[in-house]
Amino acid sequence: MKELRAIRGMNDLQPTQSPVWQYVESTLSELFARYGYSEIRTPILEATQLFARAVGEGTDIVEKEMYTFDDKGGDSVTLRPEGTAGTVRAAIQNGLLNQPQRLWYFGPMFRYERPQKGRLRQFHQFGVEVFGIEGPDIDAEILMMTARLWKQLGVAEHVTLQLNSLGSSESRAAFRDALVEYLSARKNQLDEDSQRRLDKNPLRILDSKNPDTQALLEDAPCLLDYLDDESRAHFDQLRTFLDAAGVAYEVNPRLVRGLDYYGKTVFEWVTDSLGAQGTVCAGGRYDGLVEQMGGKSTPAVGFGLGVERLVLLLETLEVLPDTLDQQIDAYLVAVGDVQSAALAAAETLRTELPWLRLQTHCGGGSFKSQMKKADKSNAEYALIIGEDEAAAGQVTVKSLRADAEQQTVALADLPKILQA
Repeated sequence: MKELRAIRGMNDLQPTQSPVWQYVESTLSELFARYGYSEIRTPILEATQLFARAVGEGTDIVEKEMYTFDDKGGDSVTLRPEGTAGTVRAAIQNGLLNQPQRLWYFGPMFRYERPQKGRLRQFHQFGVEVFGIEGPDIDAEILMMTARLWKQLGVAEHVTLQLNSLGSSESRAAFRDALVEYLSARKNQLDEDSQRRLDKNPLRILDSKNPDTQALLEDAPCLLDYLDDESRAHFDQLRTFLDAAGVAYEVNPRLVRGLDYYGKTVFEWVTDSLGAQGTVCAGGRYDGLVEQMGGKSTPAVGFGLGVERLVLLLETLEVLPDTLDQQIDAYLVAVGDVQSAALAAAETLRTELPWLRLQTHCGGGSFKSQMKKADKSNAEYALIIGEDEAAAGQVTVKSLRADAEQQTVALADLPKILQA
């Protein structure tokens, strides 16, 4: 029989890895709560037309990367490749847009692309979406929030904020025409992928990783020169807010996003600590998307943050807390015919010390083998109940990490001793 294995690019998260993810997840969810953001959860599976309409027919995601199939009813459905479209659909459908909304989400996304370190076919993303606030102050807030996140995680010195404005749809169209005219005259010098994009999505050529194409863009029209007055004022005010808050950034006039719905502010937090420059977090403003998807005109801004790449960055920089290795505080060893007493004692401790992470040995075994398992568990203490301790209503406390004398105490006094 052929061995059953996970699908390529869809990885298991093993017990030794999950503490790091739990640390990242709790850090982000707590940070979002401190800023007054509420969690929203949307389905993993959506109608294919949702992404075709929101993400854009000419994007790589829709053209090449989506997991799309017909369900048993004959409807075309897609595993979500990103989180914004589903959040917008949910906000419209559930009537959330009659007042400003600050939302966040977390979950798996799916794209069929070549798996590599920090980029998988099933990947996990945190996202923030804000609806109903049109000023640059909310753009600044989400950038300040991400800057605070990097400080909390200890990576602030290893990420750089790149900032740009895509302007309005009208100014972007004028720039698009100028860029197409410039590149069409040099089409034979473009790489194959950029030649294909020239007709469908020419702004994405600015994001090309091909060095020859990048050299060709040196003399190309500059997007910032085509900004309308409103977009320029918005961008200038955003920069003023960031300067006042001490959030450093670089203006990158070639920065575009791979999704069609962006306009005005776009940004990426990038790092070179993972080898080639990589994006850790990216987003921007998408004021036209809600109306494009059938809702009323609603200003919106947000970002997505890939967890796999962030975890890789934390591990590479070795900035994870040492306490992540210790998942339990105490290991209860039961020697002899005392399992009933040991299980009851463990439940009493969990009731009186809700914070205590206590693992009870199950399955029998000698005192020596149980103590080996206690040590291997990385617990701070072994709590030992043998037949003598059980008869006397006592427990022996042995430190596994410090050079301290073991002591035998009354079971009733143990919560007070562990608390201390």
